Amino acid sequence: MKKVWLLVLCLCFFSCQEEVSLPLATIDGVVPVIEATWSDVPFYNEVRVTLAQNYFDPSDVTVVDNALVSILIEGTTINIPFYFNDDTQSYKPVRESNTAIVGETYVLQVFWEGNYYTSRGVMLAPPTVDSLTYSYQEERLFRDEGYYIKVYGKIPFEEDNYYRIRIIENDTLRNDREDYLLFDDTFGLKFFEEGLELNYAFQNKDKVRLELYRMNKDIYDYFTELVGVLFNDGGLFSPPPQNPDTNIIVREGEGDVLGYFMVTPILTETVFIRNEDN
Repeated sequence: MKKVWLLVLCLCFFSCQEEVSLPLATIDGVVPVIEATWSDVPFYNEVRVTLAQNYFDPSDVTVVDNALVSILIEGTTINIPFYFNDDTQSYKPVRESNTAIVGETYVLQVFWEGNYYTSRGVMLAPPTVDSLTYSYQEERLFRDEGYYIKVYGKIPFEEDNYYRIRIIENDTLRNDREDYLLFDDTFGLKFFEEGLELNYAFQNKDKVRLELYRMNKDIYDYFTELVGVLFNDGGLFSPPPQNPDTNIIVREGEGDVLGYFMVTPILTETVFIRNEDN
């Protein structure tokens, strides 16, 4: 008899379930997405302009190739022009030798379809990366067996401590939602001197490149919000997905803009994993 009542209760429970589709905000008009990086390493310096799409839009991304793009050094008349590069589908500096200099403030300028989009960022001094080490570790709870890398360095700054680490494994960027390695000085930075262990298991003969960025706070907040969106599972108690707050504004014209302008030093270190027995 108890089993019969249990079956009836289960049927009642499932019969009361109803699929709910939450309305998502849609794009009103044409909204450009500007993703700009200005650093002390020429390879990374570019501005990519595309058009925003609705959340469930399956069509290909539209790349904007007719914008006028430049970066102004604030307080000077020096304006660094960009051109559209067909190979990268982004805007690159006309002179590759132009790079960010510590202490300077840079202003992004994008003119497109009668609108003027702009943003600014300060080039901060880089921290120090002393070395990368690795050691083999057996399988543990929630961790695979393999070689784990530790990063040793120094961060002597008392403010503006906002960092991101990117990992390139065998020439492939690790770019899943758990790969946005962000940290600040909320709990101190002593751990960096003692060795920051990357939460990845690498294998013998892997080539691993680490990139360390020191960012302005608005960019750190942007990526923190982005991670929150990526980890949104769409469940009943999850908020509707929304775009991270951009640090780009519409100076002249109308409409909205999305994306970011990041001014940052970039430190890179590479390590080759070799079997300790060899």
